[in-house]
Amino acid sequence: MERLGAVELAVRPLRAPDPGLVREGLLEGLRREGLGLLRWDRDAAALRDRLRFLRRHLGEPWPDVSDEALLERADAWLEPELGRARRRADLGRIDAGQALTRLLPWATGEAARLDALAPERVEVPSGSRIRVDYTDPERPVLAVKLQEMFGLADTPRVAGVPLLVHLLSPAGRPAAVTADLASFWRDGYRAVRAELRGRYPKHPWPEDPAAAEPTRYTKARQARGGADTP
Repeated sequence: MERLGAVELAVRPLRAPDPGLVREGLLEGLRREGLGLLRWDRDAAALRDRLRFLRRHLGEPWPDVSDEALLERADAWLEPELGRARRRADLGRIDAGQALTRLLPWATGEAARLDALAPERVEVPSGSRIRVDYTDPERPVLAVKLQEMFGLADTPRVAGVPLLVHLLSPAGRPAAVTADLASFWRDGYRAVRAELRGRYPKHPWPEDPAAAEPTRYTKARQARGGADTP
């Protein structure tokens, strides 16, 4: 680039820029503009949330995945992709989720326990495998149809932490929120049943949900063995 004071006279792209300088420039750009320059798809964001949850509740050796910590260690977890990048647009092609796996505690063997400690999905009594939302690292959320949880007294846990269960109506709207299923079946379910069974008469609303059979189906489909699509 040639300048006359503040006026640019000419700009010529470098044909063979020094790789070290390019790398440092990209790192500086990341620090200045943030991790949003990388490609964060749903799976990558979910992995980061799971790691943030494990760090919050179990600590070491699970990595700190805050913005500050990731930017500080960018040269460690973004290689070799960072070394291949030549311009800002190349950062947007880096799969942040794949890169994050380099921070897992492989050396201690704990990395193999990721899916056991913070599973992407948990199986509920109906047999469905429901995705867990770890957006809030303090209390992950399990949003599931109320009828699919019949018969379960113990609230599902991940890494020893009770999930915050959002019990949904047949239309998928929140009917109740609880971290204590046994207490809900005993004290809260009756009011929900009174409000919703008239609105959704095709779905089962047993008087004793703690002893009822969980189901993904309407009463008619349940009677036919659940052959139809839920």
